[in-house]
Amino acid sequence: MNDLIVKLISRLLIPFIQLYGIYIILHGHLSFGGGFSGGALVGSSLMLYAIIFGLKESEKKLPHSVSQFIESFGVLAYIIIGFIGMILVGSFLSNKSAGFSLGEFGTLFSAGMIPLLTLAIGIKVASTMITLLQRLLKEDSHD
Repeated sequence: MNDLIVKLISRLLIPFIQLYGIYIILHGHLSFGGGFSGGALVGSSLMLYAIIFGLKESEKKLPHSVSQFIESFGVLAYIIIGFIGMILVGSFLSNKSAGFSLGEFGTLFSAGMIPLLTLAIGIKVASTMITLLQRLLKEDSHD
């Protein structure tokens, strides 16, 4: 896309979209939102960048191999956190029975493993979105 105004506005908005997405991920255990919705925002901002500035420019910022690695890391982190609950209490993803608090309003670092789970989900969702778009744009450019 060669529209100067769209590129300028996108360049200004993308960091704020990503910051808001990260905020939603980190505060998902305290308010509405969480890993999926925050990850969707971060992923959408990465997709916007790829669509506006092109696949080559997007891969300079986040190569396809790195996004695939991050995607795998999100799933692996979720599973590891689940096994921690299983080791401590005997139940996969156990939080309350492991003795962690269920969250305190206004306190970011509360709720035991839940913030870590929402972070892992956010990473997975954002990286999946950009990985799929990169794959689609690559297939489209080969035709």
